Amino acid sequence: MLERSAKNYIDSWIQSGRDALLITGARQIGKTYLIKECLRESGVPYVELNFIDQPELVTLFDGARDAKDLLMRLSLVTKQPLEKGRTIIFLDEVQEFKDIVTRVKFLVEDGSYRYIMSGSLLGVELNDLRSAPVGYLRVCDMYPMDLHEFMVSVGVNQNVIDTLKECFTQRLPVDSFVHEKMLDVFNLYLIVGGMPEAVNTYVETNDLAKVAEVHEKIVKLYRSDFTKYETRYKLKLQEIYDVMPGQLDQKNKRFQINSIGKGLSYDRVANDFLWLKDAGVAIPVYNISEPKLPLVISENRNLFKLFFSDVGLLTSRYSDQVKMAILNKEKSINNGALFENVVSQELLSKGHKEYYFNSKKQGELDFVIELNGKVVPLEIKSGKDYKRHSALCNVLADENYGIEYAYVFSERNVEVSGKKVYLPIYMMMFLENEKMADTIYKLDLSGLTFDKDM
Repeated sequence: MLERSAKNYIDSWIQSGRDALLITGARQIGKTYLIKECLRESGVPYVELNFIDQPELVTLFDGARDAKDLLMRLSLVTKQPLEKGRTIIFLDEVQEFKDIVTRVKFLVEDGSYRYIMSGSLLGVELNDLRSAPVGYLRVCDMYPMDLHEFMVSVGVNQNVIDTLKECFTQRLPVDSFVHEKMLDVFNLYLIVGGMPEAVNTYVETNDLAKVAEVHEKIVKLYRSDFTKYETRYKLKLQEIYDVMPGQLDQKNKRFQINSIGKGLSYDRVANDFLWLKDAGVAIPVYNISEPKLPLVISENRNLFKLFFSDVGLLTSRYSDQVKMAILNKEKSINNGALFENVVSQELLSKGHKEYYFNSKKQGELDFVIELNGKVVPLEIKSGKDYKRHSALCNVLADENYGIEYAYVFSERNVEVSGKKVYLPIYMMMFLENEKMADTIYKLDLSGLTFDKDM
């Protein structure tokens, strides 16, 4: 079984969760497989119902008067008896039934069984997904495999990863042999990506041609979704998807609206980009007007970079010769777009809201995030000039921003120079916010009095 961090979350829910659990994410990222593996390993009795394989379920759910009626109907379509208080009901492909959130509330209230759900395009189909009452539904977002999951799956020992994290934390250089091996793994990740079937195909065969076949199949599936929704909503999804690699190859990587049609304004195509984001196909990184807390208040959604949800799907557009050149670390290849794409994926999977900054006066920062309560700029360098970053120097020198440090990711080893911390590109997998030890805040109103005569 491939390494998946969401497994611990699902296992914990199986052990003690009383509310319903919904696993969301793009197509082909391994949601169904992971849920079934967790259920099998737990030994808890479960039944699986699929709204695509069993379309009659939509009518069954929709026509139920109440929870008791619905449970009676469910018992007619399950292939095994339901044990009250024990059985978990797994509802898959729930995007086919838009009222699932409302129905599950009644089922959770009934308490006879527990429910875990999964589906694709949920951000598109279920607009009220996150408005479910607290206590009835929890949502877990899944993504393509991140770099840590990939490393473990291809055989990197966890002890090695722990040592890398210690070097990251202590800002110490990595052993040169280990460093070069980790760059090899990272370059392989650029080609294979994090779609589980692609990773599993590589692990089993080491055949990049077979990996490419998996990528092609996934892209065809995405294009099929594009066609269906373009017809329904008159969107330009395929056009956007087709020009994304070229847009990422531009110097500033900002998506140019005129690349999909002359004279178009952002307002006319805003829903197209929102669809790609909600479907988990693309990752928008929005512009901010200044790198100061909170970053969200200076967000400008008209200006953005648009990355692929999985770097392997981006490099699937490259020729075999270019892929091999990447693996062989040939200096003639510009990996800037690929490096930034991986960083955008990692930041998203770690729960960061990611931005970029661009100023005519100071220049552009590739990424800006809030990390442990501080603004941290991230510069991504793929070439030998990794210490050339005038924009970063300008921002760090601006006392108005008060930025304490910045990370510069490249193929070089760990080094510290003033406020700039140079790190190997693979260390971006450690950019996680620390969990707050104490979130309790008690308001102190002692001494507050009111004088009637005032």
